[in-house]
Amino acid sequence: MELKLDILAFGAHPDDVELSCSGTIAKEISLGKKVGIIDLTRGELGTRGTKEIRDKEADAAAKILGVTIRENLNMRDGFFVNDEKHQLEVIKVIRKYRPEIVVCNAIQDRHIDHGKGSKLVSDACFLSGLRKIETFDDLGNSQLAWRPKNVYHYIQWQNLEPDFVVDISNFIDTKVNAILAYQSQFYDPNSNEPETPITSKNFKESLKYRSQDLGRLVGVEYAEGFTTERYLAVNSLSDLF
Repeated sequence: MELKLDILAFGAHPDDVELSCSGTIAKEISLGKKVGIIDLTRGELGTRGTKEIRDKEADAAAKILGVTIRENLNMRDGFFVNDEKHQLEVIKVIRKYRPEIVVCNAIQDRHIDHGKGSKLVSDACFLSGLRKIETFDDLGNSQLAWRPKNVYHYIQWQNLEPDFVVDISNFIDTKVNAILAYQSQFYDPNSNEPETPITSKNFKESLKYRSQDLGRLVGVEYAEGFTTERYLAVNSLSDLF
């Protein structure tokens, strides 16, 4: 019997999930939810490090967060597209883990893979619910159709306006530690590798102050923001924080 997850988080690159929604993931895990991460690529076009280094860093970050599974679909960094072949790869993991909720890349962002990854995963979530699309697991068994109840998009480089925010005040340190597991990618005054927009000291400091600013707007210490594809619904006004 295949493992069922409550939440499946997708990222175009290893570290996308950590940078954008790892506080929320850590919080959900603390509440007993089973959460997995699927990286679409190995980040092999990254200016710093190698794909082998990124693999090890992703494993370390997964352990810090306590996720149930982490897999990499080995799509081509920078060159994957939203076509049938790639959609079927994503459909297979959605049907494998049958999440109630999927979170994925920002709907638009500085890196072209983020918007592409967002649309690819969103489209695959819909298609995964169509019974006439046939997919098979690694043992050759036919998979059942499955459509997640909700798809949410985290916010990345661009300061998109969130549709809702999650209080991560008690999990900000876990978030930062998971991000800094990617030692090759972020601020290191002793590194001789080329500088990038995310290797500056300012960017490292932003890991907290961006969450702090969102938290300020909703009256908590730290928060992460998400956008939705459809209206959020609550049973009553008292459900709103």
